[in-house]
Parts: sequence; C-alpha cells; structure tokens
Amino acid sequence: MRKIVIAIDGFSGCGKSSTAKQVAKKLGYTYIDSGAMYRATTLHFLNRFTVLTNPKDVDRALKSLEISFHKNEETGLQETYLNGLNVERKIRTMQVSEKVSEVSKIKEVRRELVSQQQRLGKHKGVVMDGRDIGTVVFPSAELKVFMTADLKIRAERRQQELLEKGEMVELEKIIHNLSERDRIDSSRAESPLKKAEDAVEIDTSLLDFEDQVCEITHLAQQKIAAN
Repeated sequence: MRKIVIAIDGFSGCGKSSTAKQVAKKLGYTYIDSGAMYRATTLHFLNRFTVLTNPKDVDRALKSLEISFHKNEETGLQETYLNGLNVERKIRTMQVSEKVSEVSKIKEVRRELVSQQQRLGKHKGVVMDGRDIGTVVFPSAELKVFMTADLKIRAERRQQELLEKGEMVELEKIIHNLSERDRIDSSRAESPLKKAEDAVEIDTSLLDFEDQVCEITHLAQQKIAAN
C-alpha cells in the first residue's frame, strides 16, 4: 500500500500537534513536529542572545543549530533535542512562545527549517503539522487539513497545557499572546499562515479530541485507498 503525506496547518491552540501525533500513531506513520523545530530555534537564539535584526548574527546562530527528535523509551513519546540536549519542556514555556513568531518570520530561518522538513518527509508516510506545511513545505501533499478554533477556547486549552507543566499563566496574557501570534503568522512576508486551496477545514471549537483524530484518520484512509 502506497504511503502519503498528511499536512496539518492552522492556528496555535487548535490541537494540531496532539491530533497529528495520534493520527500518525493510528496509521503507523512518522510524526514530525515542525512547530517544535521553530521553538527549538527560538530557544537557541535566546540562549545565544542572537540579535534578530542582524543577518550575520542570525547566520552564525543557524550554523550552530542542530535539531533532532528521539523517542522517550519510558513514555513512548517523541521529544525534541537541541544540539544534543533534550529541550522538550523548555521549548513549551511562555518565554519561547512570546518570541517564536518573531523568529519564525525571518526568511533565513524559514528556508533552513523548510529544507530540513522536506528531507524528513522525502519518503512519505509522515504526518507534519505547522503553519505552512500544505502551502510551502509539501504543496503536493495528498491530504491537507486546516484546523481552526475560537480564540478563547484555544487560550483555555493552552492554559491547561501550561498548568500540566507546572506553569501558571493568566488567561488574558495567553489570549494576547495567541492573538499576536495569529497576526504575525498571517501577515508575514515569508510563508504566511493561510489555508491551502485544496485543504479540508476543521473547526475544533466544539469537537472532542477523539472526534478530530477520527475525522482526519478517516480522510487519510480514503486518500490512501485512492492511491
């Protein structure tokens, strides 16, 4: 049976990553968290005190950037490594969230990470989520999904995620952060967030997690059968 590429795009807090992971598990596909790559890059820049408006400084930081994914044998979950160190928890903090859109809009950053993502998905059988997967990274993906949800609902979900990691953040601060990220991601010149013309839109505001996983898995199985 031929394998396909599944591209899941959409706004922050719609459940893209958790849904993509579960869809990949159900299909026996590889999950690639493009958002984690941008978050790891942001953490790398923060650690180096990289001046984002200085092209030479950005170039030096990118040359010393190495991102990889490794499975945690205890939990079975994929975790993000930056230059050999596990940074899965660090990249999910508000400190990184507040800077990731600013870093992501840098042309050189996007070109480098898009190149890495395309290499990872070269042999298909992957589920990748992000903001430009169906439009830039894999414009020929067999299945493209665009996820959206109400801003307040997205903020409440993100607040719960942070609480589970021991980080207490006011809801209004999260709403502001998500709203600002939406604005930056949708208006940037390089690979803006937008729905691909042939993407299936799914509003997750009132959907249970299992329902959105089942809906996307069903769409994928139809595409796989058609191939």
